Amino acid sequence: MYTKLHAVAAQVGQVIVGKELQVRQSLTCLLAGGHLLLEDLPGVGKTTLSHALALSLGLQFNRIQFTSDLLPADVAGVSIYERELNAFTFHPGPIFTQVLLADEINRATPKTQSGLLEAMEERQVSADGVTRPLPEPFFVIATQNPTHQVGTFPLPESQLDRFLMCISLGYPDAAAERALLMGEDRRQMLKHLPPSMTPAELSAAQQSLRQIHASPALIDYVQALAQASRQNGFFAEGLSPRAALALLQAARAWAALEGRDHVMPEDVQAVLVPVCAHRLRPLKSSHGTALASRDLVLQLQKSVPV
Repeated sequence: MYTKLHAVAAQVGQVIVGKELQVRQSLTCLLAGGHLLLEDLPGVGKTTLSHALALSLGLQFNRIQFTSDLLPADVAGVSIYERELNAFTFHPGPIFTQVLLADEINRATPKTQSGLLEAMEERQVSADGVTRPLPEPFFVIATQNPTHQVGTFPLPESQLDRFLMCISLGYPDAAAERALLMGEDRRQMLKHLPPSMTPAELSAAQQSLRQIHASPALIDYVQALAQASRQNGFFAEGLSPRAALALLQAARAWAALEGRDHVMPEDVQAVLVPVCAHRLRPLKSSHGTALASRDLVLQLQKSVPV
């Protein structure tokens, strides 16, 4: 099963050149049953990564371009009166898919952003007093422009907490950028990507994470990291219990991709920054500057003994 996941990673890596770590992190997030936030500048491959993942896994894919005038009904769907039936008929929105790309999510208003909360947490949509389940698996990949750019609405903490991981692609190195410039158009490559895994196989792999063993000592380590985030004075608020559960689940997925049936401290450390950095807001230092959350999480990791 995990051999096929590695085949998916290799295939996506042919499209997103030089970003093997980010591709692996994306698969870890999907395997763990979470949602992914891609935070970066426009034009570095966030949309292409999302589409390549969906195609390689044989999953249904929809994309929503978030704008300031987008309404919650544009995402979830709307009931329209049908004269022939003399009744209202619900027309599902683009959220009824297996992989949803919420492109530039922070350009939408908070009201529209909050429309995703139920879908991401409960895997269902409530409209007109009726609750409708979403397809399985359901995976949201949201892209976010830096908040200093014009026309953005920062995601609130409650929304950020619904994303299991937050990663950044960054600029490619010189060799990868040259391969992009001299190679085939990435949009053309997407048209020829065959599925390397079926949705049923992905669901089975997600269910098998329950068999990945986490020892009491490993649980102690996760608890120590959570406690340290609340007590070390780096952050305004520490990690919540839900964040600790997310860290453990992501570590299980990382261990599974490594081919192991148990979690090691190295697995927790591998996913610590993408799972925790977007959940932690740093306190300003006495000089009035704030270190990036990523750097503080790395300091947190060093301060907690294994």
